[in-house]
Amino acid sequence: MIFHPAILALLVGSLLVSLMLIVSCIYGVEILARWDLRSGSEKQLALERRTYLISMLMAYAFGFQLLSLFLFIYTADTISPLFVGAMCAAGSLNANAWGYPTIILKVVNFVLAGLWLILNTTDNRGYDYPLIRLKYFFLLGITPFVLAEGISQASYFLGLEPNIITSCCGTLFTSDAEGVTSGIVALPHTLVEAVFYTSLAATMGLGLFFYARGKAAWLFAAVNIVMLLASIAALISFISLYFYEMPTHHCPFCLLQKEYGFVGYPLYLAFLCGAVAGLGVGLIGPFRKAKSLVSVIPLIQRNLTAISLAAYSLGLAITLYGVIFSNLSLRGY
Repeated sequence: MIFHPAILALLVGSLLVSLMLIVSCIYGVEILARWDLRSGSEKQLALERRTYLISMLMAYAFGFQLLSLFLFIYTADTISPLFVGAMCAAGSLNANAWGYPTIILKVVNFVLAGLWLILNTTDNRGYDYPLIRLKYFFLLGITPFVLAEGISQASYFLGLEPNIITSCCGTLFTSDAEGVTSGIVALPHTLVEAVFYTSLAATMGLGLFFYARGKAAWLFAAVNIVMLLASIAALISFISLYFYEMPTHHCPFCLLQKEYGFVGYPLYLAFLCGAVAGLGVGLIGPFRKAKSLVSVIPLIQRNLTAISLAAYSLGLAITLYGVIFSNLSLRGY
């Protein structure tokens, strides 16, 4: 194992989050089985106090879960000099079999945690907790993914050995490599650009339409799924190339380094936050008719839409800055 303060923070934080989730799920099962707001019994009052406590605990736990994605990427990038052949986080993550599964789980859990926080915030705004059952069913569904991430992350860090020989990003992100990334690299960049900009235009257009009219929430949420996948593909296929000014360097992790102004961090954050906020609009949309949420959900949806549009605007601005001011032209490649 490699000793590093950030590694210790991630391991301890993951353990605490896992313990809080397990305890919350145990209480959540009881709440799902016995919750009855019409009852004034002592048991119901105890459940109401307990759900308030659980909501507060999970807000902190999932807040750390959101931050841990970026802390994990930063840590993987920081320790890359310890491995022979590694130039950035791409090589560090390839140092054993657990690196890339961990980061995939962290991205998935970033989205799931963000959606649960939106659901929880909405439920707490209703005087009768109208989403209480959905909230805890969702929590039960998220828990296995978070626990799997904790196990994968611990296996990754505890299995790291200094000076191990690994692959550099130039080898991992090529059309000759194995896996999904090689397929993305092999795609014509003009095709990926077209899909990315079309998806972004559709997402922002539907977002503006919903913000103005309050309609088509489900459609706005659906295009956010496409937009999230398109942004991941675009980062690998062409966005990174403009910042590196190299037509063959497709690594999305080198964007996190000082040489490129750490531009990867705001790019990742913009596309992830845009997607989570947009998906949240659709997630709470079906409950607009709940008596205690009639005036609450439209306001939350508008705020989420504004956040999503602002985040995508930031991602687009950074992307266009890279494209316009780069010395690279992809014509002919």
